[in-house]
Amino acid sequence: MGSTHTETNGSEHGGTTGVGRRDLIKRSAALGLVTVPTMSFLSACASGGGGDEQEKAKGGKKTAKNPLGVNDSAQMEFVLFDGGFGKEYAEDAVKIYEQNFPKAKVKFSATQKIQSTLQPRFNQGTPPDLIDNSGAEQMDMGVLVGKKQLTDLTALLDAPSYDDPNKKVRDTLRPGIVEMGQFDGEQVWILYYAYTVYGVWYSQKALDSLDEQYPETWDQMLAVCEKAKKKGMAGWTYAGKYPYYVPFSLYPMIGKVGGREVLDAIDNLEPNAWKHPAVKACFEAYYELVKKGYVLKGTPGLDHVQSQTAWAKGKALFIPNGSWVENESANVIPADFDLAVSAPTGLDSSDKLPFGTIWASGGEPFIVPAKAKNGAGGMEQLRIMLSEASSKNFTSKVKSLTAYNGGTDGISLTPGLKAGVAALEKAGENVVNPRIQDAYVQLQKEKIGVAGLGEMMAGRITPAEAIKKIQGFADEAAKDTSIKHYKHQ
Repeated sequence: MGSTHTETNGSEHGGTTGVGRRDLIKRSAALGLVTVPTMSFLSACASGGGGDEQEKAKGGKKTAKNPLGVNDSAQMEFVLFDGGFGKEYAEDAVKIYEQNFPKAKVKFSATQKIQSTLQPRFNQGTPPDLIDNSGAEQMDMGVLVGKKQLTDLTALLDAPSYDDPNKKVRDTLRPGIVEMGQFDGEQVWILYYAYTVYGVWYSQKALDSLDEQYPETWDQMLAVCEKAKKKGMAGWTYAGKYPYYVPFSLYPMIGKVGGREVLDAIDNLEPNAWKHPAVKACFEAYYELVKKGYVLKGTPGLDHVQSQTAWAKGKALFIPNGSWVENESANVIPADFDLAVSAPTGLDSSDKLPFGTIWASGGEPFIVPAKAKNGAGGMEQLRIMLSEASSKNFTSKVKSLTAYNGGTDGISLTPGLKAGVAALEKAGENVVNPRIQDAYVQLQKEKIGVAGLGEMMAGRITPAEAIKKIQGFADEAAKDTSIKHYKHQ
């Protein structure tokens, strides 16, 4: 994500996804707005540690054009996750920073190895000023927050927006973005920049060639897959090596079947949360795809790029993914593919939430380390990125929405972006946003993803065995006093 998210040359798939890229809209209830920061950012900034390495940049003068009081001659260091969104959008925003502060030097770099590159620098107290903490090597957000290694971004959110001094930055963001950056209380530790729609992606042209509509019930899904199989096309593929992609459609299906409270219980590591009948029913539904031979042969051995390529070439009809897939697969998706996305298929009419219920949330999590030398500069770079011009630049270049609520006027939307916007409109209030991938990264990726869902989707364990394993992993995490626990609602 990122993503929320990914792996080798991944996207953010996290969260967001990260997992990075992976989180994107929560229109549901933008709960309350964040208020008072516990201590003003600049007072926090002024207290530097000892030694040259840790000297913080002295604050600059606050003005209408420099509301965060950036030191106009201090270096600002920005490290970006080099994934499906590329780095051009960030480089363009850096140029604006350099124009605004011509005496400042910006040190910009992009890497896929966020954790191995940056964790040692956190430990030494010499982190960069702004980080896009995404990809397969995403640093665990819950750990960073728990160890007080991040700066509270309330000062940025309460600063005047880049385009309109009468509007605060927070008032220009999509619903749910502020809340996603909170873990406990009202402080905001993360700013998710991309807005990701997760769901089931497919070629409308391929579906039309089967003379089928997107299936709304599981019986219809099996019928469509059977029809595809007869034409030599698999029903599904997915990133077999990174099976934490499967939840992009499976989690919202669980929420649709059993209601939001089932996902809340999972997020909060409640005892027996995974044993809920809705979880069992959805695991069994996915297992049917495996047992009936509707999953592309060899899928468990494919990474995200290989599975997306097979899908783009018409070897499989459906793939669970996030909206970064359009950009990440641009070189393999045929011009007449007619890319589309749908909310997950449900079970039947007894589901708690209507068809259209989708997972959408913020992806590409940006953070300003607590020990950044120039944290005000890092926040100012984010303020620039949350302008209408930078947001439009991102959307037109990488085919994804941003956290900025707008930025699509006058841009001709690509098929996937258009489909994502339509899916969000159809969902209305029925947008879910599972938080387990933000708070418990290792649990979500390695244990639930690889050891649980990955093994089940490879046909090596049954749904009942997968649920038992996953519940065990969740119980271990709940009892583990070395990890910080968060209550999401």
